Amino acid sequence: MSDFNRGYARTVATGAADMSVDAGLRSFMLGVYNKLALGLVLSAALAWLTADFPPVQQLLYVTSPEGRLVGFTGLGTVVRFAPLVVLIGAMFMRNATARSSGFLYWAVVSLIGAGLGVWLLAYTGTSVALTFLITASAFGALSLFGYTTKKDLTGLGSFMLMGMWGLLLVGLIGMFWHPPGFSMIFSLLGVVIFSGLIAWDTQNLKMTYYQLGGDQQSMAIATNYGALGLYINFINLFQFLLSLTGSRR
Repeated sequence: MSDFNRGYARTVATGAADMSVDAGLRSFMLGVYNKLALGLVLSAALAWLTADFPPVQQLLYVTSPEGRLVGFTGLGTVVRFAPLVVLIGAMFMRNATARSSGFLYWAVVSLIGAGLGVWLLAYTGTSVALTFLITASAFGALSLFGYTTKKDLTGLGSFMLMGMWGLLLVGLIGMFWHPPGFSMIFSLLGVVIFSGLIAWDTQNLKMTYYQLGGDQQSMAIATNYGALGLYINFINLFQFLLSLTGSRR
C-alpha cells in the first residue's frame, strides 16, 4: 500500500528534472526520512507495549502459559485489519491538507505498531532485532539506489504495484488455503516486490520535489504521503524477511 502520493503528484520523466543536489531537495528528503524514523520508533514502542505489558497484551492476544501466541481476541482482530481499512478509505480522500495527511500518517503508524506485537510473541527477540538491522540496511541501500540512479523506474514501480495488489489477494486466499511451500514462496515474492517499491518510491519523491517547485503546503503533504509509503514498504519488507529467516519461539 505504498502508492498514496501517486494521485497527488504526477510522476515526471527522470531526465526532465535537474538532478543537481541542492539544499532544498536535501531538506525535503530529510523531512521524509525523519518522519519515517519517528514512525518506526513509535511502532517499536507500541509493539513492545502490546506484546510485553500484560494488561494490554490480554486485550489483543490469546497466549499459552509459556507466552506463545495462540490467537487473537476480538479487539486484536480489529487492530490487525484496521490499517488496511484506513488505507483503502484514504485512497478516496480528496483535497488533502498538511494536517489531514499528517493525521493519516500517524494513525496508520499507530495501528500498524499496535499490531506488530504479534511478531514479538511469535519470534525470538534476537531474530526480531537481527531482522530489523538487515531490513534497515537493505532499505538504506535500495533507497540510495532510487535516489541516485538516472534510470527511470516508472515501469518497474507500476509492475511492483500490480504485484503488491496480487500479493494482497493471494494473502487473503492463503488464510483459507495453505498448500505446502506457500509461506516461503509468498514471503520471497513479498521481499522482491517491496524492495522494488522502496527504490521506486524514493525516486518518485525526488521527482515530486522538483515538480512542486517550492510550494510549501504541497511539500508538507508530499512529506507525509512519502513517509507513509516508505514506512509501509519498510514494515512489509521486515515482516517478509522475518517470516523467511526468523526463529520462532
